[in-house]
Amino acid sequence: MLSPNEEVPILSVTQLTNAIKFTLESGFSNVWLQGEISNCKLHTSGHLYFSLKDSNAQIGAVMYRNDAAALQTLPKDGTQVLVRGEINVDPPSGKYQILVRKLKLIGVGELLLKLEELKLK
Repeated sequence: MLSPNEEVPILSVTQLTNAIKFTLESGFSNVWLQGEISNCKLHTSGHLYFSLKDSNAQIGAVMYRNDAAALQTLPKDGTQVLVRGEINVDPPSGKYQILVRKLKLIGVGELLLKLEELKLK
């Protein structure tokens, strides 16, 4: 049976989400990630939206217009990249993503190579 305990505070969803937002955004304000681009879309606003993934996990990513405009080449699905940015939490949805400030193309991603190998079989 679930019952409130005086030793454990009862939080609202907003309070918990704001605490998570503060913890993640202050703890991951400058991170480098390496991964493979998927679902890459350049919005009419100039913002670049994509997922960054490896073989076991993925994170949503956004690169705002000013940072995306500095790219010499836009990334494509399957491209292996190195990105620098900060974690951002959106309280209404409770989702987190990385705000990408810099992006460096590394090469073709392993996940894309595996997919191509499967197609050949």
